[in-house]
Amino acid sequence: MAHRVSIITMSDKAAVGQRVDQSGPVLKELCAANGLEVVSLEVLPDEPALLTAKLKDIADNGKADLILTTGGTGFAPRDQTPEATLAAADRLAPGLAEAMRAESLKKTPRAMLTRGVSVIRGGTLILNLPGSPKGARECLEAVLPALGHGLDILTQKAGECARP
Repeated sequence: MAHRVSIITMSDKAAVGQRVDQSGPVLKELCAANGLEVVSLEVLPDEPALLTAKLKDIADNGKADLILTTGGTGFAPRDQTPEATLAAADRLAPGLAEAMRAESLKKTPRAMLTRGVSVIRGGTLILNLPGSPKGARECLEAVLPALGHGLDILTQKAGECARP
């Protein structure tokens, strides 16, 4: 059975139709090509409380095994995706974010400026990816070789993790 993926693009402009979301569709295509079932693709404004609530809803209600966020990981004042993600976290999974940054650093020194995190909430893994289509693709490709195994373990153990 394919793991279920929810993709969330964080962008004020895309949320109000001033820009077309390009990263979400790139991630959807990459997930599908790698045997992952994309169950939702949506755009939210850069509002941390909104993202935290959305992450909790998806994870707590078993809607997806993996949530990929794209955007909101830089230094701009409205880039608060990592903080919103940490607010929803039960546990950290730092190796994935470290691997994405390490791979990106091979291509650009600006990769060290991304603040994306990787966390677990219940039986759901949440990964923050850069907002550019190229950066989002490269980062997801960096972790795909290990992702299936990690999700297998996580979803197998999910029933043992009771939420308070």
